[in-house]
Amino acid sequence: MRRVPAIILAGGLSTRMGGGNKALRMLGGETLLTHVIRRLQPQCDRLAINANGEADQFDDYRLPVVPDDFAGFAGPLAGVLAGMGWAATEGATSVVSVSVDTPFIPHDLLHRLGEARGRSGLAVAASADPVTGLLRDHPTCALWPVALADQLRAALESGLHRIGQFAAAYDPGRAVFDSQPFDPFLNLNTPEDLARAARLV
Repeated sequence: MRRVPAIILAGGLSTRMGGGNKALRMLGGETLLTHVIRRLQPQCDRLAINANGEADQFDDYRLPVVPDDFAGFAGPLAGVLAGMGWAATEGATSVVSVSVDTPFIPHDLLHRLGEARGRSGLAVAASADPVTGLLRDHPTCALWPVALADQLRAALESGLHRIGQFAAAYDPGRAVFDSQPFDPFLNLNTPEDLARAARLV
């Protein structure tokens, strides 16, 4: 899986976090983006940031910044589409997406997603809900075949913005991760989430 590039989805509006750039919010003295990069870089040989607006705010990270090419802040699916386009220019047939607000992603995420590919080549991360024990998909952390780019663009143009709904339509495989002592796909949407995560760092 080292030849599969990864894109960090950092193009959201961060409204529940109070606005601003969520990627640059601090956790344990480092930005969320730094935490995600540290976990991803050993797993892949190419890495890019999907973000909109001022690209120079990411200059210190020395990574390509790939904006959405779909207008109107269409959510993480637009970021996945941008990642597919970037991966294709890199000669890759798949791309892994990871949300910038998931700083505890597993160190073997790319390997496990590669092993879990479904018939279409798509695989999503999943973990057990700590209360109910039921599996929960985390489709922002997924392996996407670049060949689905046309279908994804058509879905966005039709008004579909739910990333899980799009993924489910292509019979994805699931890479199931342990949710103890806490869910590695814990995503930080609010200042309260950030404060709780600081206790885990």
